[in-house]
Amino acid sequence: MTGLEPMPEDWDRALVLMAHPDDPEYGAAAAVAEWTSRGKQVSYLLATRGEAGIAGLPPAAAGPVREAEQRAACAAVGVDTLSFLGYPDGRLEESLALRRDLARGIRQYRPDGIITLNHRESWGPGRWNSQDHQVLGRAVLNAVADAASEWIFPELADDGLAPHAGVRWVAVVSPQPTHSVQVGADSWQRALASLMAHERYLQSLSARPVRDQALEQLRLVTGGDDGGRVAFELFRT
Repeated sequence: MTGLEPMPEDWDRALVLMAHPDDPEYGAAAAVAEWTSRGKQVSYLLATRGEAGIAGLPPAAAGPVREAEQRAACAAVGVDTLSFLGYPDGRLEESLALRRDLARGIRQYRPDGIITLNHRESWGPGRWNSQDHQVLGRAVLNAVADAASEWIFPELADDGLAPHAGVRWVAVVSPQPTHSVQVGADSWQRALASLMAHERYLQSLSARPVRDQALEQLRLVTGGDDGGRVAFELFRT
């Protein structure tokens, strides 16, 4: 990850907007841990509870498991605020309703920056990106403008949520990064613990030990075994 610009540091509040439990941990958790260690406030808002994500476990049973795992993952990286929109896992659609709910969340949390998902079709050659990720990522980029406008969803103001034009950047976990954040050893270890918190989910993906799966992913994301850099594609607003 050479030639990347440093991520902005002149901010206080960020909002992570993603599709499923585990999405933050697969790409952004080490950066989140680093930011919270510096006193920055990071909140999570997820579109679904990931209830369709565990083979052999019906959604009614899987949803509470995945929600609990996400709460444990948040605690590992210093995130105190986690909310779910309750959209059906695996069936996100590009809709005004989704944009409105994301804009509502942005107006509620009033962040300086937003972290979200890769909205492109792939993660690189031979690595398809799911529809939920694509839909959510595009909806977030639009919802930033929606949240700032007094006219796109005027009903939000009726609910006491004034427009928020304070989002200065959107950082996308992307195969086309432009910026990065340096993370220390403690943040790296906390990110490892946060991904390992998705124990039941990871067990459903592979018979390999949960720690081995988490280590492999974190090494991929940061480029190291005990620290490194987390890369994002930065959009200025």
